Amino acid sequence: MATLLYITAHPHDETVSYSMAAGKSFLDAYKKEKPEDAVVHLDLYNMDIPQIDADVFSGWGKLRTGSSFDQLSEEEKRKVSRLSELTDQFVEADKYVFVTPLWNFSFPPVMKKYIDSLCTAGKTFKYTDSGSVGLLTDKKALHIQARGGVYSEGPAQDLEMGHRYLTVILNFFGVPSLQGLFIEGHNQYPDRAEEIKQKGIEEAAQLAKNF
Repeated sequence: MATLLYITAHPHDETVSYSMAAGKSFLDAYKKEKPEDAVVHLDLYNMDIPQIDADVFSGWGKLRTGSSFDQLSEEEKRKVSRLSELTDQFVEADKYVFVTPLWNFSFPPVMKKYIDSLCTAGKTFKYTDSGSVGLLTDKKALHIQARGGVYSEGPAQDLEMGHRYLTVILNFFGVPSLQGLFIEGHNQYPDRAEEIKQKGIEEAAQLAKNF
């Protein structure tokens, strides 16, 4: 049995969001294809994800210099332990599906906040004499992203930074590759919006069969 983390960073559900509609299609097909797998939905907009702040740096610093966990302040304990929980959950999972819109050429800030919580030396990567090495080399990952314009070709291709960032960070973690499903152009071509949406929904269901 494998564990899939279904990670969504969108304030809307599938009735409004094109990326969430494709994500739901993927998830429904995946559960049907692999009913024995565990699926955990992380709705980043409704989760406790501590910001990397002074409390976190202070807590980490105390632990690195030999202090026990009990010597941390209550805020340091809460934030440091929650970040550790999120990282452990990510490491223990086998597959990841990220669902985001393209906002301002990237993704919603809550996704960056979540990714920051996972960048933990000794868990997702390690330092060596020849540089950092990713530790999650046996994982699979997919990014479902809706884009109002067309960014897969032409001059706009260089402006998209959400999928590119996820590709870089997952490679840093050692994940072999990040598949991408892009539902794009529905704002640019409103007369084709429903067609574009349905195509994305269908492609998502097909991807689920071999994921």
